[in-house]
Amino acid sequence: MGRLDGKVAIVTGGSKGIGRGIGIALAREGASVVLSARGNDELQRTVDEMRQQKLEATGIQADVSREEDVKRLVDGAVRAYGRLNILVNNAGVGYFKPVTELSVQEFDTMWGTNVRGVFLMTKAALPHLQRAGGGDIIHIASLAGKNIMKNGSGYCATKWALRGFAGSMMLDVREHNIRTVTICPGSVVTSFSNTAKKGSNIPLPEDVGAAVVFAVTAEGRAMFSEIDLRPTIP
Repeated sequence: MGRLDGKVAIVTGGSKGIGRGIGIALAREGASVVLSARGNDELQRTVDEMRQQKLEATGIQADVSREEDVKRLVDGAVRAYGRLNILVNNAGVGYFKPVTELSVQEFDTMWGTNVRGVFLMTKAALPHLQRAGGGDIIHIASLAGKNIMKNGSGYCATKWALRGFAGSMMLDVREHNIRTVTICPGSVVTSFSNTAKKGSNIPLPEDVGAAVVFAVTAEGRAMFSEIDLRPTIP
């Protein structure tokens, strides 16, 4: 028996890296997991891999910055499994350049995915969470949303904005038995950034997955509104 048996979760940006780690962690606890990503081939490979491990998973291609894609994703998840209990807003884009080299398109893409996408997914998911009697919304932010960094002006701005959105939204929805948790990873071993740290003391995607599981399996009386995840050795 898993701690999330009978629960249905959506994980955006779920085809690789942190999203893949989160999806696998939730499914291993018994949740039915709907993964989404912009690229369908890698998404389906991840879903197939999970199914080979006897984990319940479905993939729905979607770009979270597009309202019509978000509606199709959320409606598809509910149609497939009959309900929605957990939303993990993980999809994210980062371009790390000085402002003088950062294009308007790159800036807009980060805001479209990292902020607009979170808003659209949350807005679409909330009625289903309320209908289920409550649930959990997990936002994957970053320590870049608390600390400035060289070449991170655009990216840091989106993560600071995400934390502001999440904190205020938490006050709006807690009366509906919906917990809002923001997880802020620092360095994680993924392909997200070519400057990411590597080494045995750097967290892996499955460590972020463990943090998500910790947050959604806490007793109903408790909410860990923000969780920072750092390497053990700098």
